[in-house]
Amino acid sequence: MRDEIDRFTDLNVRPFGVNPATAREHADYVRHLELPFPLLSDAGGAIARAYGVLNADGTVPLRAVVRIDRDGRIGFAALGAPPAYISLEGLSPSPPNK
Repeated sequence: MRDEIDRFTDLNVRPFGVNPATAREHADYVRHLELPFPLLSDAGGAIARAYGVLNADGTVPLRAVVRIDRDGRIGFAALGAPPAYISLEGLSPSPPNK
């Protein structure tokens, strides 16, 4: 996402990452990598479980991309790290919410 942030910004999409690291670890990671989006902590794995992105034995979250559209529906979901043009397919620019 970092290298494709302009694609997200142009479509008024606010990306963020989620993983089991602590908030403190995330702050260091964001600063070190100069990430232009926030990272959220899922220390207990509740988010990974809810989205069904744990490995086969349910212990490790897998990399996945999920796009939740403005109406709260999942507009895209895939394991791995597909490029932005795939996960953002079908969206068109809209005015930002004020």
